[in-house]
Amino acid sequence: MDRSLKEKQLFEETPVFNAIIRLALPSVMGQIILVIYNMADTFFVGLTGSDTMLTAVTVCMPAFMFLSAISNLFGVGGASVIARALGKGKEARARYASAYSFWACVAVTLLYCAGVFAFCDSFVDLLGGIHADVHAFSVDYLIIVVVIAGICTTLNTLFSHLLRAEGKSMLASVGIILGGVLNIALDPLFMFVILPKGQEVRGAALATAISNTLAFLYYVVVILFLRKHLHLSVRPTKEMFRDRIPKRIFLVGLPACLMTLCENISYAILDKLMSGYGVAAQAGIGVAKKINMLAHCIVRGMTQGVLPLIAYNYASGRRTRMKAIVYLSCAISVGISIVCAIVNVAFSHNLVSIFIQDAGDSHFLGSAFLQILCIGAPFSAFAYSVISFFQATGRGGRSLVLALLRKGVLDIPLMFAFNALLPVYGIVWATPTADAFCCFTSVLLFVHFTKRHGADKPIVRKDPDEEVAS
Repeated sequence: MDRSLKEKQLFEETPVFNAIIRLALPSVMGQIILVIYNMADTFFVGLTGSDTMLTAVTVCMPAFMFLSAISNLFGVGGASVIARALGKGKEARARYASAYSFWACVAVTLLYCAGVFAFCDSFVDLLGGIHADVHAFSVDYLIIVVVIAGICTTLNTLFSHLLRAEGKSMLASVGIILGGVLNIALDPLFMFVILPKGQEVRGAALATAISNTLAFLYYVVVILFLRKHLHLSVRPTKEMFRDRIPKRIFLVGLPACLMTLCENISYAILDKLMSGYGVAAQAGIGVAKKINMLAHCIVRGMTQGVLPLIAYNYASGRRTRMKAIVYLSCAISVGISIVCAIVNVAFSHNLVSIFIQDAGDSHFLGSAFLQILCIGAPFSAFAYSVISFFQATGRGGRSLVLALLRKGVLDIPLMFAFNALLPVYGIVWATPTADAFCCFTSVLLFVHFTKRHGADKPIVRKDPDEEVAS
């Protein structure tokens, strides 16, 4: 059977559970590897016994994750437009959308990397790297990981989104997994073998940069090899600016970008507030966030995997199948998050001990912070699933509202308010509180939308993009 016919059958006819597994499982595996390699950086740096080095890596995380915000802007937006175009049989529109996503992503990434290079010292101070030793390590890390290798990092994520939009979830995830496995392998090599003692942060940065570059080369080879079977195109043409393609990509991608951006701003403010309580508090919250990231990344993998499936069936009028996909994938995500939360509460001391061997203040605080953060995991899982659903259906306004509620609008003011009421711990309690409120709001918006747009439409007479958002 022709490749395109196989993918069409997957989107339209394969039983819902099997379709979710085929598209989401590779994506979830890729996200798990991504978390493991992020934890590996922290683990290997933690072996130095230096809270200063551990804090430096933590401080840099928002700046590094901003690269994900850029790739999500054009990756999630592009994937949604591509999948809906294919659902309506508009293959040319899919090609133009992928080309625009690629070149726009390249342009914005280069602009960001240039900005980081020009204002690196001020940027690090803003992120919480105010202590002299932490500042020096952080600058070194940012120059290598963001300025030098940033373009490879964003294009990796972009290509994974665009390949997944065409049903190539396994190929998309292999690149993510490859980058993660290489990073884990290269970390100890550069940190403890190649570079001298005291340069462990630089070693971690070099390992990350090289692994992301090699993963980028993997995607280039895959796209070249399958170019005759893909709608994905990077050829710049004037058509990629027509038919409101840029507008549609931005409407869907902007909430995804702002959600990641607000997460980074939120983490940066959290680190900044924690810096007032010393390096031990900063190291503890950095470790707690990374451990708690596992549940979130599994959910993110699930939503990324099913987004094209939801978008395709929505555009082709198969709304009953669309709802079944949403209900089942959401149930799986929430269930996994509950299990992760229980494990984090029960074994918080043991989990933190993996990264902080000394039973000092940083270990004690990290354990307490983890127990607080994981409470919000199930709420965050449901809200994230609904946000992704609105992205898939082209409802940028609804996904934007939920994205800003989840990170930014609620949790940042709550950090300051709770910190005044309960110093140190109150800062952390802001996160699960905001997650719970966002979850409640997402339920209301989702129920309202499915009541109005949940009926099957066997013959689609107009582009769902043209429907009045409500």
